[in-house]
Amino acid sequence: MEEKTSLELLSEKISAILHKLESLKDENEILRNEVVTLKAEKEIKDQEIEKLTDLNAQKDQEIDEIVNKIESILD
Repeated sequence: MEEKTSLELLSEKISAILHKLESLKDENEILRNEVVTLKAEKEIKDQEIEKLTDLNAQKDQEIDEIVNKIESILD
C-alpha cells in the first residue's frame, strides 16, 4: 500500500474542511429561515394578544356600565 504524500493529505484535509463549511452554510441558511418564520409568527401572535387585550378592556368597560346601571336602579 502506497503512503500518501503530504500534499495529498493536505488536499484531503482541505476538501474535508470545505465540505464541512458547505454543510454549516446550509444549516445556517435553514436556521436563518426558521428565525424569519418564527419572527413572523411572533408578530402575528403579538397582534392577536393586543387585539384580545383591547377586547378585554372593552368588555371590562361594558361590565362597569352594566354595574353602574344596576346600582342606579337600586338607589
